[in-house]
Amino acid sequence: MSEAKQPVKVKVSRAALLRSTRLFKYIQPYRLTFGLGLLALLVSSVSGLVLFSSLGDLIDVQTDQLNNEIGKITLFLLGILVLQGLTSFVRIYTFSFVTERSMARLRQDVFASLLTLPMEWFSDRTTGEISSRISADISSVQSTLTTYLAEFVRQVITVVGTIVILMGTSFKLALFMVGTLPAMAVLAVVFGRYVRKLGKKAQEEVAESTALLEEVLNGIATVKAFTTEWWEFSKYREKTDRVVKTGMKNAIARGTFATFIVVFIFGSIVGLVWFGGRLVASGEISTGELFRFFMLSALMAGSAGGLAETYAQLQKSIGATEHLLDIMEATPEIPKPIALKAKVAAPKGSIRFSNVSFEYLSRKGVLVLKDFNLEIPEGKTTALVGRSGAGKSTIAYLLLRFYQPQSGLVYWGEEPVEQMELLIYRSFIGYVPQEVMLFSGSIAENIRYGSVHASKDEVEQAARLANAHEFISEFPDGYETKVGERGMRLSGGQRQRIAIARAMLANPALLILDEATSSLDNASEGLVREALDRLMQNRTSLVIAHRLSTIKHADSIVVLEKGQIIEQGNHYELLQRSGFYAHLLKTGLDAE
Repeated sequence: MSEAKQPVKVKVSRAALLRSTRLFKYIQPYRLTFGLGLLALLVSSVSGLVLFSSLGDLIDVQTDQLNNEIGKITLFLLGILVLQGLTSFVRIYTFSFVTERSMARLRQDVFASLLTLPMEWFSDRTTGEISSRISADISSVQSTLTTYLAEFVRQVITVVGTIVILMGTSFKLALFMVGTLPAMAVLAVVFGRYVRKLGKKAQEEVAESTALLEEVLNGIATVKAFTTEWWEFSKYREKTDRVVKTGMKNAIARGTFATFIVVFIFGSIVGLVWFGGRLVASGEISTGELFRFFMLSALMAGSAGGLAETYAQLQKSIGATEHLLDIMEATPEIPKPIALKAKVAAPKGSIRFSNVSFEYLSRKGVLVLKDFNLEIPEGKTTALVGRSGAGKSTIAYLLLRFYQPQSGLVYWGEEPVEQMELLIYRSFIGYVPQEVMLFSGSIAENIRYGSVHASKDEVEQAARLANAHEFISEFPDGYETKVGERGMRLSGGQRQRIAIARAMLANPALLILDEATSSLDNASEGLVREALDRLMQNRTSLVIAHRLSTIKHADSIVVLEKGQIIEQGNHYELLQRSGFYAHLLKTGLDAE
């Protein structure tokens, strides 16, 4: 089970900031609305300062018993409150308006970029990593634009504004506060980070022990079969003991932090009240000014304390932006996902591998194919046979142009396939894998994957040819039956026949079957085999198979070993040679 990864905090360097500003192109179409939100934010922040500052005037008026002024100041404060409420609404609405629309465009562009990336990019990353990464990154950017950016601006305005007002209210008292509270606040922030770090570590250790528990429960049959209960218990005990140790460290840290807050922070506040009281007693400031000073100090402390957390969130957002830009700026294999306007006629002639050498980037130095030569005749069925790792699937991947060979060329007719436009080239190919991937829509939608604009009659005809119409008709919803995630509501044989119907509808010039019947029971295999025979008739076909029933009627069987062709011929010719092919049959080719 993949866990969503949290956005990584990065150093807010000039280069990172400049790169992150590229995402502001998504805000560009809504710049006037965003500007209105910033104006509302500014007015809301300033009105908050005015509100807290004016509370002291209200106390001074009450102290001097100037009753005729109380009403005016009260109405003024109520007006400020209404203004602040309205501007807060405008700010939240406009920021949400801009963010929701710009993030929708960002999601669309990231998804479009993913669709254009080559298979090598995906082979280096897990599906869970990609999906959780994108989800966490876009959520981080969205939270920043909706909340944290506004909070950061508001907190900066509040801190700067309160400092100016405090210095004007009482320079002595402000100097006394600067000499005590900020140092305590910095220590509190540092201490708080340490406590949060320990808390996060404790959560991670609990998650590790929970993951072990889930793993053991999922594999309980294996645990009992190998009598490793004691071993799993010892691992679980070790992990839970670590949770206890970290939990106690956390308790000590939280207790110390609480003591620090009570003694030093509140002690500093008591000292500030004492010094302010002396200034009031000496007549240097009024009671209202002292009250204003304390209110603004509390406002500044809250904003200053929140700045650290907001800054951390901005760091995460910059890191998230970096990851999203890495995806969108990765080298694509096609410019953008576009629909082909019309079916283009496929090239004529056989398909040839000419001195092809290939290695996967993840396995540098390990040649899967070396100076490989193979001809797949037009309109004929060519089968690939060999042990696991012989290079069979690699040949299929090179034909699909999922990967490019390091040297050599693949020709279709007289033209190298790498010179053909990729989307058009792949439209010539039908692919039926061993593990069929169905999408979570209806059966009809999955069959239409072969031709998205096919009519209902064309879909049904393809299903009939694939021996799928009968079982589809037995479902209450027929072709509108939902197949579930990855098609898990259907049996293996049913999924294979849906995939064959999909290929039938595509009517490809080249058909690639990658072990299409190796995991089926005999009854299902018979139906699938019959459908495949129809599909391969008079069509250039490449079959990767283990079962004898799949390959014995092939026009040519190519036997591979370590990326090299060691035998080639039809089934009966290879049996008469009593070579490697015959040996594979004797040692259980059908069982692989």
